[in-house]
Amino acid sequence: MEVEFKMFLLCLMTLLKLAISANFSELFQPNWAPDHIVSEGDILKLKLDNISGCGFASRSKYIFGRVDVQIKLVEGDSAGTVTAFYMSSEGPNHDELDFEFLGNVSGEPYLVQTNIYVNGTGYREQRHTLWFDPTTDFHSYSLLWSHGCIMFLIDRVPIRIFANKEEDGIPYPKTQAMGIYISVWNADDWVTQGGRVKTNWSHAPFVSAFQSFEVDACEISQESDEILPKSDGVARKCSKGVEHWWDKPAMNSLNMHLSHQLKWVRAKHLVYDYCKDTLRFNEMPRECSG
Repeated sequence: MEVEFKMFLLCLMTLLKLAISANFSELFQPNWAPDHIVSEGDILKLKLDNISGCGFASRSKYIFGRVDVQIKLVEGDSAGTVTAFYMSSEGPNHDELDFEFLGNVSGEPYLVQTNIYVNGTGYREQRHTLWFDPTTDFHSYSLLWSHGCIMFLIDRVPIRIFANKEEDGIPYPKTQAMGIYISVWNADDWVTQGGRVKTNWSHAPFVSAFQSFEVDACEISQESDEILPKSDGVARKCSKGVEHWWDKPAMNSLNMHLSHQLKWVRAKHLVYDYCKDTLRFNEMPRECSG
């Protein structure tokens, strides 16, 4: 088991350093208010004002793999705003993996909300504070999706793991290809102190910046929903019958070092966990046991 843990760490670090990068326009396209998206060299800035938010989406869909992006969040009074980085399939029974950065009153810490939808059902929120100021510099945010687990990482540190427990009858996302989405939008009906603090539009535009997009995943053809042949294209593509890193057993759990990091994050920065919310759930979700 220790050998597998070491293999996992080596594999993860290699992927984080060597994942295939590509020009933004090859991977993504605007899907909402392109006039609010500004390109400044290798940096993309998404702007929210009292007219509109904005966003972009991947040109392809993926099933299993890893997605990274570096983000610098809205500075100052960002109350009422949400910056989102997520993967999602389509339809009412969709799967979804969310990073949502919840705006704050100036001087208060940002909250990072993660959520997981399986077959259209979510309600799996966790919220964390951060161990740095996410508005002063870029930091890396990663979604890692394998057959055995889903990991949310910040600067290579795992903040959440959702294990595949299908043997216990717990649904796990593995059949629906998901697109990659990034957006900035107004949610002052709920996002800051439960909606008590509204967006102050005199501070608009609210700007989040993005750079260093990386995708290392199994790419699905949008036209046919077929897995594309393996190639050295924009993102890692895969073929049936070929084992990839996301298939390997070592990717299904955390090694000792990453487990310690996750415990530290939970002890110091976890401020809400749906699995502890006995007021919200009369019966706790099945994945919360054990």
